Amino acid sequence: MKKFINYLKSPKSDVALFILVLILANLVGHRAFLRCDVTAPKSYSLSAASKQVVQTLEEPLSVKVFFTENLPSPYNQVEQYIRDLLVEYKAKANKNFSYEFFNMKDNANERIAANYGLSRVQIQQVKNNEVGFTQAWMGMAFDYQDSKEVLDNLTTSDGLEYKITTTISKMIATTSTLSGLKGEVTLTLYASSALSKFNIAGFKDLEATVRDAYKTVNAKNQNKISFQTIDPASGDVQNLISSYGIQGINWQDPQAGAGTGALGLVLSYGDNFRLVPLRMARTLFGGNAITGMDSLEENLEESLKSLVSKTQEIGYITGHGVKALDDDQEGSKRLQSLISDRYSFKEIDLREDDIPAGLASIVIAGPVGTFEDSELYKIDQFLLRGGNLIIFADAFEQHNPEGQMAYYQQPTFTPISSGLEKILGANGVTLGKNWVLDKNCFVQQSQYAADGKMPIYFAPMLHRSLLDKKNPITRNLGYVIFLQNSAIDISGAQADTGIKTTVLAKSSPQSWLMEKNISVNPTFISEPTGEAAAKMKSENLAVLLEGSFKSAFSENPDAAEAGNDTVLINEHLARSVQSGKIFVTGSSLLTTGQLIDEAGTQPIALFVRNVIDYMNGEEDLCTMRTKGLSLNALKARSAASANIAKYFNQFGLVVLVVLAGFIVWQVRNARRRSIRMEYNPDDTREVSK
Repeated sequence: MKKFINYLKSPKSDVALFILVLILANLVGHRAFLRCDVTAPKSYSLSAASKQVVQTLEEPLSVKVFFTENLPSPYNQVEQYIRDLLVEYKAKANKNFSYEFFNMKDNANERIAANYGLSRVQIQQVKNNEVGFTQAWMGMAFDYQDSKEVLDNLTTSDGLEYKITTTISKMIATTSTLSGLKGEVTLTLYASSALSKFNIAGFKDLEATVRDAYKTVNAKNQNKISFQTIDPASGDVQNLISSYGIQGINWQDPQAGAGTGALGLVLSYGDNFRLVPLRMARTLFGGNAITGMDSLEENLEESLKSLVSKTQEIGYITGHGVKALDDDQEGSKRLQSLISDRYSFKEIDLREDDIPAGLASIVIAGPVGTFEDSELYKIDQFLLRGGNLIIFADAFEQHNPEGQMAYYQQPTFTPISSGLEKILGANGVTLGKNWVLDKNCFVQQSQYAADGKMPIYFAPMLHRSLLDKKNPITRNLGYVIFLQNSAIDISGAQADTGIKTTVLAKSSPQSWLMEKNISVNPTFISEPTGEAAAKMKSENLAVLLEGSFKSAFSENPDAAEAGNDTVLINEHLARSVQSGKIFVTGSSLLTTGQLIDEAGTQPIALFVRNVIDYMNGEEDLCTMRTKGLSLNALKARSAASANIAKYFNQFGLVVLVVLAGFIVWQVRNARRRSIRMEYNPDDTREVSK
């Protein structure tokens, strides 16, 4: 033993101890490893949304990977990326997450993959200097309780984390609305007992009806909802109205005198809440009745889904010439297809329908007609109750010529006044009646141009420097192309301390406005000169407002007294009771097939999809979707500068490396000479090179 200890202390044991340390370090590293992701978009790190999903799994989730091994590049990189990603998921997940890779050389495993609905992918392969094709398995299958989902044809790693996380989230949401929920949801019925004196139809059975609906919905959702009834004191009524937007009721009783009460049903979880449709209204025969009781259970279910799970349904306002959802080129069918994996549109005609309480967001795309005040008021009050408003607005309506001379005539344009200006103006936003033209724009090949290139000035190309670098919507995008956008002034909103403003996209400083003689013919548009050129400046093209908003109305425009001579109803909101969001851009073409590609992979499609996700509380999905995408574009103003950048990357870097090596070599020789001169000045030998 003493000899062994002496051996360890002696230099002879250094090699053996070093090998032993390496072995132990590898064993420890196999169990506990550390990774550092230095990429700007954190392409190799899990997003917060992915961590949350796998940390809150309440039932076992099994991920099966069917991927043919030893595939040629770049497909082998996809397999390695999947392995690395699943290791990250496993490290952050609870005990209910597991994954397995299947050997696809085994025929039994091929049958398993086929039973899941996966199929082989034909890929190109170069072998022995010959180009051929081979069949490969490149898919994943997910099992969660009785639900099964697959991801097939995984030929690229772009957006793979987004696909995996959204697939898992969809399975969890389908299995249970309240999966992973911490704490209870509270259902509160606010009803002033004094209202029982006024013979309101349905009021006597109100609490029992609400309780029955509550019991049914609660039983379907793991009994995570608690119920309470509150008879608010007169002094608390105004606070409840301003906090939740519930119905305020005033009365003048000959015996009891004047009084104030409230009526409303609120579903709350944490700091968020939903107002379940339940209110008093005037009947055809002059009395008062409680409405919403017939569909109470259904409304409660929808409000619950909206509150505790990710929003799946988005309101789409129809009428007034908005973009049609069934039109692939001129309408918003591409937008509907783009979001269909996670959301669906619910069409709403404000002339006849109210905005459902369960919706968190509504979209208004390209109206050309004018909304009535009664319609605008519904949008206004929806926003003030915490709803989110997404507006794709146009400055002009295009009129195409008709008849025999139509081919030779240019379309004409008239300014649009949709009425949305009233809501936006109340919160400091002004949409210009113009188009923003930009020198930094999309350039197309044209035989009519002297150099064969035609700049499309009304299609600004916005590089990274013109996009907000902090907001998840634009953080990872390298460039976006807009089309026929009007300028947006948000100076009023910026002066409101209750509103946070973000300019998501703006044109370059070499921009100007086209306000008259609007034309879509690029040959008729020229760059400004002289004083006009000196006035060029950057313009806002897409903005985001978040916070507490003001009403554009002093009262309900349809404020016929919703009660009898004794009871008056007041439910107008003058200010937000819950924080909301407004997104505005000056072109509805962003929702059409003119800009959104069929695959939904181009930058403008990613921008629009990110807007939809952000407005519906899915901020993490925005950055997750664009991880690892090669979206950075070369910011070059001319072909010459582009060629300079290209050749510098090809040859210039090599020259710089050689030059740096030569400098280091000369410095080392100079140092050797100085040392020789210091210690041996009589040595006449050349310094070794």
